[in-house]
Formats: sequence, structure tokens, C-alpha cells
Amino acid sequence: MQKYALLLLLTLASFTTWSQDKTPTITDKTKNSKAYSGYFNFYWDEKDGKIWLEIDKWDQEILYVNGLSAGVGSNDIALDRNQLGSDRIIRFVRIGPKVLMIQPNYDYRAVSNNPDEARSVAEAFASSTLWGFKVEAEENGKALVDFTPFLLRDAHGVANRLRTSRQGSYNVDATRSAIYLERTKNFPKNSEFEAIITFLGDPQGEWVRSVTPSPDAITVRMHHSLIELPDANYKPRSYDPRAGYFMTGYRDYATPIEQPVFKRFITRHRLEKKDPNAAISDPVEPIIYYLDRGAPEPIKSALLEGARWWNQAYEAAGYRNAFQVEVLPEGADPMDVRYNLINWVHRSTRGWSYGSSVTDPRTGEIIKGHVLLGSLRVRQDFLIAQGMVEAYENGTNPDPRLKEMALARLRQLSAHEVGHTLGLAHNFAASVKDRASVMDYPHPLITLDNNGNIDFSKAYAVGIGDWDKRSIIFGYQDFPDGTDEAGELKKIIDENLKMGFQYITDEDSRAPGGAHPYSHLWDEGKSAPEELRRIMRVRQKALSGFSEKNIPVGAPMGTLESVLVPVYLAHRYQVEATAKVVAGVNYTYAARGDGQATNQMIDDAVQRDALNALIATLKPEFLAIPERIIALIPPQPSGYRRDRELFKVYTGLTFDPLAAAESSVEHTLDLLLHPQRLARLVEQNARSKTRLGLAELLDALFAVVQRDRPITNPYLMELNRMTEKSLLHHVLNLAGDKEINQQVAAHALLSLSKLELNLASFGASRDANQSAHYAYLREQLRTFRADPSVYKVPAGPAMPDGAPIGCGE
Repeated sequence: MQKYALLLLLTLASFTTWSQDKTPTITDKTKNSKAYSGYFNFYWDEKDGKIWLEIDKWDQEILYVNGLSAGVGSNDIALDRNQLGSDRIIRFVRIGPKVLMIQPNYDYRAVSNNPDEARSVAEAFASSTLWGFKVEAEENGKALVDFTPFLLRDAHGVANRLRTSRQGSYNVDATRSAIYLERTKNFPKNSEFEAIITFLGDPQGEWVRSVTPSPDAITVRMHHSLIELPDANYKPRSYDPRAGYFMTGYRDYATPIEQPVFKRFITRHRLEKKDPNAAISDPVEPIIYYLDRGAPEPIKSALLEGARWWNQAYEAAGYRNAFQVEVLPEGADPMDVRYNLINWVHRSTRGWSYGSSVTDPRTGEIIKGHVLLGSLRVRQDFLIAQGMVEAYENGTNPDPRLKEMALARLRQLSAHEVGHTLGLAHNFAASVKDRASVMDYPHPLITLDNNGNIDFSKAYAVGIGDWDKRSIIFGYQDFPDGTDEAGELKKIIDENLKMGFQYITDEDSRAPGGAHPYSHLWDEGKSAPEELRRIMRVRQKALSGFSEKNIPVGAPMGTLESVLVPVYLAHRYQVEATAKVVAGVNYTYAARGDGQATNQMIDDAVQRDALNALIATLKPEFLAIPERIIALIPPQPSGYRRDRELFKVYTGLTFDPLAAAESSVEHTLDLLLHPQRLARLVEQNARSKTRLGLAELLDALFAVVQRDRPITNPYLMELNRMTEKSLLHHVLNLAGDKEINQQVAAHALLSLSKLELNLASFGASRDANQSAHYAYLREQLRTFRADPSVYKVPAGPAMPDGAPIGCGE
């Protein structure tokens, strides 16, 4: 009897172990969960707060995209609402009890019919395994995994961003994080998941403190998408650096030896004519963009109008109704990949707008256009206009021209950012050819009418630009079967050149030591020096009429300073453009045989004209703020504060007109005396001795402050002394810099020697201010001569924040 009892116990134990080891079916595992059918079936386990993902697509390529659906609200931290993260191709691979999410390496390929050749490249370069899952249930070749830990991680890199922006050290707190079911949905071709993620940490920065109710606990929402990739019918279009598009590419090791390994293509949406042979045709499927429902009027109408301008470009490319813009349907998820979105984003401070996209990494096909427009940008344009005229002459109702100008800019901004999501890069040379592109950064063209009054009527261009039409023709023209596409694209580029279009983009336009004479941010006109002088005249007119009527009745008088800033510094961007003409080089993204400029020195007379225009911004008469304006501006009242939008001051609470002028002087000298620019000046003068040289430039600058005729106005004289100190600091920096062209340093040393001789010839001054000034100059020179390696030049006051001035990135 005992023998049979023991046998029974062993049998039961064996059965229990087998039952525990057996993987349950998906049906049994999810019987108490809510099912979501779609691209990837998944289940919501209310009791445990888990998402169970059913995987049935093995070794299939899938697009995975993550983003930040609810952000932090600080432009400086740059974690915005509806911000896209990375887009990656992934595939699920099952190995025993594990499922791996693997990202293949598409940067290196072998486009070949030979599988061995393709495998040799795939094995040569690393892939990335993004996550590993345990199989919790299976059924009919499908596996069920717990997707929750994958969703509740810091997929968007929020903690890293907070750390690198010096806002503190934060980590995800799992106890305060959960699935956000309201935005977790399923569709036939995409599965959408969202999670509430809370970060705990020690707040260290002012930015994070200014936008969170409890800065030690920052809660955001992160979105994840699993998306079916497009079919194989999209045909990539070859990239041409002259066409104005963003590039995608990869290295193809199956390429014949005589051809380049790196393959380049443009990024663009898929668009096809119903009848490719017709000059004008409806599209097979139009490109439709949707506007955020959160945008209020009249902003909503302005954004819709500006974005719709792009249909003009598609009409030029032979399409009818190919580009459409509508308001997002009620209940639609803005993170859903099926919707090209124009998002209206709020931040605590004004900041950049962005045009990004979800792109198929294999081909460059744009799957989703995604625009983020900062809501405070429109107010900056309003502020620019407010300072130019007596905006509140009638009391509390502003001059209607202010809102008109701000909305005009908003239309252009909407078109600009949408342009990026169509595949287009910036064209900063477009302003030279009659504002030929919305992809430039336009400074408001505020003019003087025939009566000498401020005129806003031409502030911003209306409609899509001629360059933009040519770009869309290049990228989206649908050629009939049998067409030599490469030949037709070359014809488009050749025609662009005949029409006089130039295309120069970011890397050649943003550098402070940049050399291109025509490609600038926020400039106007064909001649940078002429436009600088014109803006200076407009600035002078605005300052001559500046009064308490620039703010509404009842507004604190201290707020006049924020209105004054963009007026006083109205010339700042044209100074940058003009500085690039000095030692400038005209060049293009030329191809062999197209006849474009490759490396041409700017005409010497033009360079000298630019130098003279810049010198005018250093003169005390230009820098002086009228006494009546100074008298209007008290310290900031209680409840307000001096922020980075205002002038930096040395005077504590009070307005400081000398520091305001110094920031302008520093701006001009920073740009004009950039070491790279001066090195080009040395190089150009070496090639042609009659050209403007560095010695002549430095002598001209010192001549501004060492006048033959004395300045009798004490205020102007103090401005002149301030400018000479700033100039000396810049030259001392050049003289002691071991990293720059040493002939530049040599010329700087020569200028210092000349200054020392001049100072030695100056006798004692009856003016104590001037005597103190000379003593300061001598002491700076003595300290530098004693040990240049340890000498520190005093830092001048930085300009108030400028970019973005209501313009886009």
C-alpha cells in the first residue's frame, strides 16, 4: 500500500512540474484582459496595469517611432509637446523563450541579387538589439510578451536632456508611471501606445523650476508607434546638392569600382499623377496636412492659409489639388502616423519652430510630416512692430497694423516649416532674388513711405516663392514611363541656373566667421551694406518717434524697455550679413560644367563699402539713445524682472544706455574681427596687394575712436571711450591667440604698438574721465605685455536674446 501511495505522489509531483513549465495559450493568458485588434494585437490587463503585445510578424521589417506627446514647456530644455523622437526599422526574432527586437544597420548595404554578397556586408557591421522580451504565452505561431517595461522606460532621453541642460539629475520613478490608455489605440496599419512617465530628481536649474509645479517630480507622456512600412513601389530620387532638399543615403558595397559607394537620395513624400502623360493631373493620392485643433483664431486661419500656399508649387509641377490642409478631425490622435500634423506648441519663452518628419530609412520616403510651431513667436513680431510706431496713440487699442504684420509672418512661418516636412532645406540666398523662397529666414521689410513714415505693407512676402516652385518641380515631377529621369532632372537644374537662382543652406550661412556674401539669416536686399544703411535710417525714424505711446495706457513704464530693445537693435542681423562681405568669397554648390561660381573674391570696392557701413554702427552718434527716451524708462516694477529679453546692465536696477550701446559695439566687432574672416583678409591681400588688408582695416577702426576733432558732448564722448575699450579688448584677444593665423596675430600686435605710441604722446588731460580712460588703456597693454598667456580680456555685455525673431528653424 505504501508503495502505491509513493508512486502516486511522484506522479502528481511530475504532473505539477510539467503543468508549471508549460507555456499557457494566449487565449488563457488574456481571458481577463481587454483586447485591442489591429496591426499588432495587444491586450490591456487592468488588474496589473500591463500591456500584453501579441507578436505574429517574425523577421518582418517594421517602423518603430517614439515621441513626446506631453512635454516640459521650456524652449531652452527643448522637450516639447508632440515632439518626434527617433524613427527606426526593427524586426522581432524569437530564440527559444526569448523575443529580441533588433534594429538592422541600413547605413551599410549591398544592393545585390547575390545573397552571399548581401550577407557579407550585414555581418561586417553591427546591428542593435533594442530590447529583449520573455515569451509569456503562445498560440498558433504567435507569442505574447509583456510590453509594459518597454513602454515605461525613458525612450525619449528626457533624463539625459535635463542633465545636459544642467537642470538636474533625474531618473524614472516606476511607482509614478503608468500606461496612458486614452492615447493607446490600434489601427490596421499602426499600433499606438502611450505612457505617463514621471522623473524624480534634484532640480538645479531655473528653466525646469519655471515650468513645473513641483520641479523634483516632472511628469511627461511618451508615445510609441509600430507602423507598417510602405510597399516597394516608391522610387527614390537622386540627390543633387543644387536642388534644395535634405539628403538621405547609405554605403552600397555592391557598387562597381568606378562608381561612388555612397548613394544619396532626397527625402520627399510619395506623390504620383493619375495620368503621368498629362501636363496637369489629379494625384493618385493627395498629400494632406492637418492643423492642430488647439490653435485659436485668427491664428488658425493664418496657419491654414500659409500652409496651403504649397499647392501653388505643386500646381507648377503639374498637379491639381495635390496638396491640401484641413483642421484635424475631432478625436484624432496627433501622434498617429496617418496624419501629417501642424502642431501649435506652447512654451514659457519664445523659441524655434521645427519641421520634422517620419521617414522610411530604406528609401527616404516621408511617411509623416510633423510641424511644431511655437505659440509665442507671433508675439515677437507684434513687439517688433510695436516699437516702430506710436502703437497705442489712441490709448489701449493697438494700431491694427501690428496684428496684421504678426499674422503675415505667421503665414510665412507655417509655409516655411511645412516646407521642411516636404523635404526642403533652408535657402538663405533667396532674399537676394526678390524673396524667392519661404525657406529663407525673412527679416520684416519695414520701410519708409514717400512722406518718411514707417510702412509695414511690405513686411512679409505673400505666397509661395519662385524658388520653392522650382524645388517642388525637381522633387515631385512625375515623369512618364520611359523618360530619362536623370536627364530631365538635369534640365530642371540647368533652367534654375539660367533663371538666376542661388541655393546656399545652413552650414555656409550660420557660422559667425562665414564668407558667403549673399547667404544670411534674417537679411534683406541684394546689397548687404546698402540694406544696413537703409535699416539704420528706419531705426533712426523709429527712435525719433519713440515715446510712452508705444505701450498701452496703464502699462508699467518699465515695460518700455522691452519695446525699445528690438528697435535699438534693428540693425543686428544686417550687421552680420554686411560683415560677411568683408573678406567674402562668392561660391556655390557648383557641379563640373554648370558654370557657377566656385571661389571668387568679392570686389574690393564692395568690401570697402561694407567696412564703411559697419564702421558707421560704431560711431557714438549712432549708438546714443536720446535723453528723452532714457528719461522715460524707470527700473522694472514689482512683479516684473530684468530677464534675458532686456539689455544687460552695470547699473543695478536702472536702465543703462551705455551698456546697451556696448552690446551693439561688441556685436559688430565680434563679427568683423572674427579670426577666420581676418585670415581670409590676409590671404586675399597676399594674392592682390591693392585689396583691403588687415592693417588698413585695423587702422580704420582705431580712427573711429581716435578722432582729430574732439567730441564736445560728454555722453557721446563716453560712448566713444567705451568703443575704444571694446576695440582694444578684441585686438588683445587676437594678439594673444595661439590658435589663429599668426599673421593675424602679428597685425594685432602691430596695432597695439601703434596705440602705445599714441598713448605715450598724449599729455595729461584736464578731463578726469579722459585721463582715467588713458590710464585704463595703458594698464591693459602693460598687463598683456607682462604675460599674454594669463591675460584675460573682460567680457562685454551680451546682446538681449534675438533669434528667433519670430522666424523659423
